Amino acid sequence: MKVLVVGSGGREHAIAYKASKNEDVDVVYCAKGNGGTALEYKCVNVDISTKDEILDFALREKIDLTIVGPEAYLVDGIVDDFKEKNLRIFGPSQRAANLEGSKAFAKEFMKKYNVKTAKCEVFEDYGAAIEYINKCGYPIVIKADGLAAGKGVVICQSFEEGEKTLRDFMIEGILKSSGEKVVIEEYLEGVEATILSITDGNTIIPFISSKDHKTIFEGGKGPNTGGMGVIAPNPYCSEEVLREFERDILNPTLKGIKEENFDYCGIIYFGIMITKKGVYLLEYNVRMGDPETQAVLPLLKTDFIELIEASIDKSLDDIKVEWIDGASCCVVASSKGYPEKYETGHEISIGNVCGKVFIAGAALRDEKLITTGGRVLSVVCVSKDLDKAREAAYEDIKKINFSGMYYRKDIGE
Repeated sequence: MKVLVVGSGGREHAIAYKASKNEDVDVVYCAKGNGGTALEYKCVNVDISTKDEILDFALREKIDLTIVGPEAYLVDGIVDDFKEKNLRIFGPSQRAANLEGSKAFAKEFMKKYNVKTAKCEVFEDYGAAIEYINKCGYPIVIKADGLAAGKGVVICQSFEEGEKTLRDFMIEGILKSSGEKVVIEEYLEGVEATILSITDGNTIIPFISSKDHKTIFEGGKGPNTGGMGVIAPNPYCSEEVLREFERDILNPTLKGIKEENFDYCGIIYFGIMITKKGVYLLEYNVRMGDPETQAVLPLLKTDFIELIEASIDKSLDDIKVEWIDGASCCVVASSKGYPEKYETGHEISIGNVCGKVFIAGAALRDEKLITTGGRVLSVVCVSKDLDKAREAAYEDIKKINFSGMYYRKDIGE
């Protein structure tokens, strides 16, 4: 079996690694992959990145299964293109991918199918948006409608902050066309959680919960990043919370997917907020999270490829998903200066670690791993309980070094 993984981050390294564990898989091609996938068993990097190049490669090499990592390809319709050529691919159609591609579309979907979420208004006119926030109580949340690589959500504590954010998005165009339309919603106070799930359009099976740590500094301080670490399961996701999530968010979402006739065989990511008033949906993503994937997949006992194939074959009802009885801790190491302007080009030294190192922003050059990105790598350890997983992850990360390396010391505290 030939598998193709699209993407080049830590998430894709984790997906490729998990795919390689299936005995029927002979080779995992990674487009483009990174320095970690270049060294991974059964994995081969291919230097292609456009949708057409990827499709041509899959046809030429007779790829049996393609797994898409980044959201941009899904929103751009890669799944529809592959299916037109009768190629097996894991991910939602372009229409279904609008659940992530457009915040306004997602909010309209939530409202239509009674998915519990924050109240909001949508604006395309800057003046009308300013007039609205002038009457709001604060804090409020302003979201760019389109894809923004994790930079399109701002919590504004005052009118002045709101005005600046709207100007940046709608007038200055710092997010290009993604910020031309905005969603302004009420601020929810509570604890965030991520629940990755798999669907075949008829069934949604939630994965084990996780908790991301977004800010660059300890204690939730500093600017947001793509994620500086994750623990799984999320200790705030009690049985009561999960029941409420299923009743108020998952089941109405599945109803909407069916009634809208979405062609959806892929991952659906629920970003939720656990508040004193209940569990609310913050956002949908239509792919695996990063770095949530690196923490969740190592806990998955069921074969990942078999699970994906069941999704494509619309037979998830027949699958029982099993998990390792334990917890995982993922700690991300980043380059000096991240998430602003950061340094690259430094050699990475990795000692004898006990857990798994997933590479994100690094390339293999002359048999050496060299930093190329902001988030460079993550260390993931699994143990019987979270404290032991944390302890092991922090012991491992001490055995890794590159110039300017930074990591948070409080992941999972």
